[in-house]
Amino acid sequence: MSRLQTRFAQLKEQNRAALVTFVTAGDPGYDASLAILKGLPAAGADVIELGMPFTDPMADGPAIQLANIRALEAKQNLAKTLQMVREFRKDNNDTPLVLMGYFNPIHKYGVPTFISDAKDAGVDGLIVVDMPPEHNAELCDPAQAAGIDFIRLTTPTTDDVRLPTVLNGSSGFVYYVSVAGVTGAGAATLEHVEEAVTRLRRHTDLPISIGFGIRTPEQAAAIARLADGVVVGSALIDHIANASSHEHAIDGVLSHCAALAEGVRNARK
Repeated sequence: MSRLQTRFAQLKEQNRAALVTFVTAGDPGYDASLAILKGLPAAGADVIELGMPFTDPMADGPAIQLANIRALEAKQNLAKTLQMVREFRKDNNDTPLVLMGYFNPIHKYGVPTFISDAKDAGVDGLIVVDMPPEHNAELCDPAQAAGIDFIRLTTPTTDDVRLPTVLNGSSGFVYYVSVAGVTGAGAATLEHVEEAVTRLRRHTDLPISIGFGIRTPEQAAAIARLADGVVVGSALIDHIANASSHEHAIDGVLSHCAALAEGVRNARK
């Protein structure tokens, strides 16, 4: 079993959802970003999504756009992001780590080389938001052949006709974007989320993680009662944007992660 399969199976036995945290690699700088990455599991993150910085993150809202800018200004690139994963794996061989971003940096790096290097570094999955299932042969298929899960995004506008196509070849988990729009947007109603999870379960046996607009422990707990995973990104990144130093950024992200984790872990009790 992959790390993702193992983690979600363990949490199902414990009757709780996963806390899935997103941060951008290299934000606010390589060393601080690596400290955050290494600290997230102890702070309660069950799965980590690590953003690959890109100049045009079109699906992301202002918080993550600015995180990309900070990372790129700090000279972060895809090679350094894979190095961060290797550094993370020196101390942690259990926490699933998913790279999230856009195809352009991967294409520039070279798909076969990227897949090989990502696998060697210890990457468990990919979320590439601008690679639809019609282009599975370009990245999804070779990634899965190498043992790297390919995680699909579904949205409120993905209807029952489109869903089987979107889910074709999906593995690891399904990421449900709970609101139409960019990251950091307003949260969906719980009624909407419950209906969406019920509909998705008719199409897939994969774990379903919900993201976009979840900021507080209370919101995370509410989603954790309905879904298999709760994804939080912008709320963590805001601590980096507002920090007076890299040390404060690290402390802010990890403290907020711990509060979210407590909400998620107590949600079904």
